[in-house]
Amino acid sequence: MKLIIQIPCYNEEQTLKATLDDLPRSIEGIDIIETLIINDGSMDRTVEVAKENGVDHVVSFRRNRGLARGFMAGIDACLRLGADIIVNTDADNQYSGADIPTLVRPILDGQADMVIGERPISETAHFSPLKKKLQKLGSSVVRLASGTDIPDAPSGFRAYSRNAALQLNVVNEYTYTLETIIQAGRNKIAITSVPIHTNPELRKSRLFGSMFGYVKKSSITIIRAFMMYRPLQFFCSIGAILFFAGFALGIRFLVYFFAVPGGGNGHIQSLILASVLMMLGFQTFIVGLQADIIAANRKLLEDVQRRIREMTSEQKA
Repeated sequence: MKLIIQIPCYNEEQTLKATLDDLPRSIEGIDIIETLIINDGSMDRTVEVAKENGVDHVVSFRRNRGLARGFMAGIDACLRLGADIIVNTDADNQYSGADIPTLVRPILDGQADMVIGERPISETAHFSPLKKKLQKLGSSVVRLASGTDIPDAPSGFRAYSRNAALQLNVVNEYTYTLETIIQAGRNKIAITSVPIHTNPELRKSRLFGSMFGYVKKSSITIIRAFMMYRPLQFFCSIGAILFFAGFALGIRFLVYFFAVPGGGNGHIQSLILASVLMMLGFQTFIVGLQADIIAANRKLLEDVQRRIREMTSEQKA
């Protein structure tokens, strides 16, 4: 059983050594443990520090391409290197390496293919009260969109079985955390979470510059993922709201028209608005049907991609 711990890095020479020193050297049920860093266009000594501290594999980008692309590049490399389990952790030593055995245990026991580390958000000192509330709110929305019960969706401390990793396909350029959970729920991947610990903050997060930016990007990610993986439900919900709003206005016009002498006069605008809303609702429903067909085709392409990954990784393992 081979475990590869991947660490996305962007200018992490100050914190990477502490992260690597914290990783476990042996885990019950694991025969081989290797480390891999994704150098996302770092301009400091990140790669040198990694090699000085015994990192087994390095994947490098010439320029910064973002967390999501770095994550997927790491997943593809781990699969080619023959990983049976892949653990993703952050280079800022936010997560405790001592929790990795706990993180991979549900996979080793055959209980799950994807495991998310649940941080003690309420007790995390460097999280502001607003950030704590937004983290919990965002996780609630992801649970609704994915049909899962993961309490800490933004957590980047997670483990994947080989089967789950083969099915990952992140298209969002901001972050992989939310989309992969929605994708797992849609693909019926066995997913669970385990409580973990966090270390004191060594540096500020680089993923977003402000709380507004975090909310904006996370909201766009969730909406886009919902549109991609549950398009019929998404567009039909919008279409139903528009259609029934127009229908209600139409009923209102008819009440005035039949119940009040001359009641139709002066309410023609309501009739026009009702017609427009009902047409928009119907058109949105049609868009939902078309999007659902596209989603079905996308699922076929994902199956093809998985088979190509399997063949490629088997040849290079």
